[in-house]
Amino acid sequence: MLLPITGLFSTEEVQRIREALEQTEWADGKITAGYQSAKAKHNLQLPEGHPLAKEIGTALIERLWQHPQFMSAALPHKVFPPLINCYREGGNFGFHIDNALRQPRGSQERVRTDLSSTLFLSNPEDYDGGELVIQDTYGVQQVKLAAGDLVLYPGTSLHKVNPVTRGARYAAFFWTQSLVREDSQRALLFEMDNAIQQLGADVPDHPALIQLTGTYHNLLRRWIEV
Repeated sequence: MLLPITGLFSTEEVQRIREALEQTEWADGKITAGYQSAKAKHNLQLPEGHPLAKEIGTALIERLWQHPQFMSAALPHKVFPPLINCYREGGNFGFHIDNALRQPRGSQERVRTDLSSTLFLSNPEDYDGGELVIQDTYGVQQVKLAAGDLVLYPGTSLHKVNPVTRGARYAAFFWTQSLVREDSQRALLFEMDNAIQQLGADVPDHPALIQLTGTYHNLLRRWIEV
């Protein structure tokens, strides 16, 4: 399942974030790449624990935890603290699959990367190239969203970032460990939840609502891992 989530940050908020990012010092993006990924990764990144990355990441997670669509689709259990990267002219990240486990620096807790997320912090017109290309069972998708929008997709997906040929592409990225490990099961639960909410809005007294809601929670109870 590939899901765009729009409007997490306003135009004014994103502008302030970009201005701060333009004035900070960056490190080589390979610092958080695995052995194989490091060969394909050519970008810049704020180090883990960087104050600006922590500020942006905290605001992002707080908003996602209150966002019904994210909560329904991801069914989050743990989230790896968001990282911030930058692709300038020539920057790219070849096809790769994210590491299955991530461990935040200074923490003993590990996060299984069931879901990957990218929050775009640059407007599409501000740079050429830089599309997030995701290859999965739904085919090959090229994603280049407005600043402040996020895309959520399976961590098992093969994906890359096309070379940036003009301008700079700023983004936040992170991983989520879901209460439901399998993407196909999460997708069914998400579709069912959407149908229940739509039915509740259209015919709130329909007797099938109780049955459908019960089935949803029984499936969740069967598939959930804690």
